[in-house]
Amino acid sequence: MQDRSIVRLLTLALVLGAAHSALAQAPYPARPIRFLVGFPPGGTNDIVARAIAPKFSEFLGQSVVIENRGGANASIATDLAAHAAPDGYTILLVAPGHATNPALLKLNFDSINDFAFITLLAESQNLLVVHPSLPARTVKELIALSKRRPGDINYGSSGTGTTTHLSAELFQYMTGIKWTHIPYKGGGPGLVALISGEVSLYFGNVPTVIRQARAGKVRAVATTGSKRTPAAPDIPTVAESGVPGYEVTTAYGMAAPAKTPRAIVDRLHADVVRVLNSPDVSNRLRALGADPIGNTPEQYTAFVKNEISKWGKVIKAAGIKGE
Repeated sequence: MQDRSIVRLLTLALVLGAAHSALAQAPYPARPIRFLVGFPPGGTNDIVARAIAPKFSEFLGQSVVIENRGGANASIATDLAAHAAPDGYTILLVAPGHATNPALLKLNFDSINDFAFITLLAESQNLLVVHPSLPARTVKELIALSKRRPGDINYGSSGTGTTTHLSAELFQYMTGIKWTHIPYKGGGPGLVALISGEVSLYFGNVPTVIRQARAGKVRAVATTGSKRTPAAPDIPTVAESGVPGYEVTTAYGMAAPAKTPRAIVDRLHADVVRVLNSPDVSNRLRALGADPIGNTPEQYTAFVKNEISKWGKVIKAAGIKGE
């Protein structure tokens, strides 16, 4: 009787072991993937993620579920991703603030070493838009008005240290004017504040503000790139409008927690590049003013390192402090 019990236990152990091995070796992905976005719905980070997610789900064969975790210039979502299990079931929309947060905030993660960078998804410009009540239609008119009213004009941003903030700071530095900064918790809330007249101007990411500009709810003045954006070719750049040398672009990427197996990183990379190269997604992104990229993990890692170094120097020189 005792021998039979031992045999049964051994058989059960073998069955359980085989089941565990089968689960462990299940092809990736075997369940839905959480896609963390560090801002509320409505801003460009969310727009880019939602443009990619449906086709990404199709190629992966599993749902890619967007989870908006706004706050602290995307560092809340980034912290969650940094400390998630490195199994490929949590990925991060790397916000532009990833490059500026190390110089502004006390972070509970390492912005380089705690991540496996997958690819640069897209780049976009910012668009300087003003409330229709502001009597300025060009960059030169805005500069002249601002010099007559130093500190009197409020501008909104999607948060301290974001490119919407740094775009305005660089503009002020290069033109010698002074505005008052009012930060919001994301591009969507910042745009709402402009439309309502709570602030007078805003350097919004093109995908966030272009529809409202086309609808006449805000007035487009200039874009921040080195050349005009195909999404609005009739709008001049800040540089060609009287501030030569001015340029700010915004980058959006994808990363997983550090120590995610390279095979999983490669699978995510291959499928998201397929997404970016698909005509429906690439055309949608371009129409919104975001240029799809899709570089290698190594190229994107080098890009992130360079951006952190570049913006760290700018923030220090400008004396910008985190909030």
